[in-house]
This record gives sequence, structure tokens and C-alpha cells, in this order.
Amino acid sequence: MARRLELNHELSKLFSELWDADVNRFVPGKDYTIDLQEKAGFVQQGSSIARDSASEPLFRYVNEERLKSTKTFAAFVSLLDNYETSTGVAEVVTPQEMAENNRFLDAILETEVMKLTHQYLVRKNWSKPSLNDFKSQLYDIWFQLYTRETRKGPDSCGFEHVFVGETKHGKEILGLHNWVQFYLQEKHKQIDYKGYVARRKKSRSDEDDQVLSLQFSWKGLVKPVGSTFIGVSPEFEFALYTIIFLQPQEKVTREMVQIEEYELQIVVYRHGKYIGTAYPVLLSSNNEDLY
Repeated sequence: MARRLELNHELSKLFSELWDADVNRFVPGKDYTIDLQEKAGFVQQGSSIARDSASEPLFRYVNEERLKSTKTFAAFVSLLDNYETSTGVAEVVTPQEMAENNRFLDAILETEVMKLTHQYLVRKNWSKPSLNDFKSQLYDIWFQLYTRETRKGPDSCGFEHVFVGETKHGKEILGLHNWVQFYLQEKHKQIDYKGYVARRKKSRSDEDDQVLSLQFSWKGLVKPVGSTFIGVSPEFEFALYTIIFLQPQEKVTREMVQIEEYELQIVVYRHGKYIGTAYPVLLSSNNEDLY
């Protein structure tokens, strides 16, 4: 077992400020509704079969007008079809895709969430005060291509892994920790939601939870447990993961934080100078090995 993490009070305070500043966040029961159904069963990593504890989709309703009319969400959605999801297949980034990446970064940098993030990182000397420098830094961390599988050419980047999802050797789902991608893939019948992984000590109904651990199948493979924020804006997730990525550089950083009622571990793996993966773990759904 990993050592018990201490609550990081500084980051808890900062992330709670970012949570409060996240005006683009979707409100459960108003901007979207989910149907959790039953708890998921145990599945071995690499399995292509899972008991289906949820006959209906996870998302009953999402306000698509709001997705399209909110600048950061609209720019984010435009990036989701830019990637070859199989690792080992080299990515080709077109000028149009590069422009979409830049448009997305411009949109999030206008938000209060990213302004607060930039101020914090400048105070820590982890980012430069110039907005252009900060944007270049974000572009490198998230969109710079790297090689996940040897000798095949650059086939991955942090954004693709965390937000779009990848498959490895047709045997394993990697990443895919974003609710908008989950919703859109589910809508297009690409994802089959299998059930949720429960947590203890709850004060709210599950349908209002904005951090969930889910089991699902995608591209013929099963993800035994994948955790994700629900409803939050892309800039909120970018902010959290970037801040943790820029902490002192070990291979993996796990920070325990309290955001609202959620006690979370935010986990960031580095792939050299880039993000390898990043996700939230609900601390009471403690099967960390399956993420």
C-alpha cells in the first residue's frame, strides 16, 4: 500500500478558489442529469468482458446548447476528433489542428480559473508573468507530441491521453478521464457505461456527485475503473493538472486535496517534460491499481 498522504492545505484552498471561480461548470440536475444505476462488478485489467450493471446510458440529459455556446467548451469539443486513438500509430498534426489547439488555449486563458492559476504559478516561479510565455508552456505540456510506444514515431500527447482516451495493443483503455468526451462517445454509441464504483461517507445523492468512478467499455475493451470530474469546465481540469504537474519533478505526483465535500487524490504522471496522464481519485474508492 502507498503511504497515507497528508492533506495538502495550500492546494485545497487554491483548488476550492478555482472551483468557486468556475462559472462555466455545468450544474447537476439543471445543465445535465445522470443515471448511475447499479454498482459495477470487479473486472481484471485487460479483460474485454464486464457484467453490465447499467442497461441505460450514464447521461440522461446534457444541455448541448450550453456546450456549444460556452467558448471554452466549444473550443474543447473541436479538439476531440483530432487524434488517432491507438498508441503506436504516429500522429499527424495539421495546421488546422494547431490553430484549434491555440484557439482553445486562448479561450481558457480568458477565464478567471486560468487567471488565478497563472497568478499562483508566477508566485511560485513555475511560470513566467507573460501570458504568451504561459500559453507556450501550456502548449508544450499538453499538446507537444511524444512517443508512448517505441520506434513508431510520436503517437501521443497529454491532452489526447487525459481527455480523448487511447487504446494500447487493442487490449487496454488508457486515459479518457473527461466527462464531455464520455458523453459524446456515449451519444454516438461508442461507450457502454457498465456501472459505478461506490464511495463511503456521503452526504449527497449520487446523481449530484461531481466526481465519479466509473466502469465502461470503449472500442471493444473494458476500463475496470476510470475516474472523472463531471460537469466541470475544461479550464478547471487543465488548471488542477497543470499546477500539480509543475510541482517538483518526480515521475508521479499524488496530492491529497479537499474540494467542496470531495476528498480527492489528484494524480499526475510525467512523461519527461510532458503530461503522461492525470486524473482524480475518490479516496474511498481505493482500488488505485485499476485507474
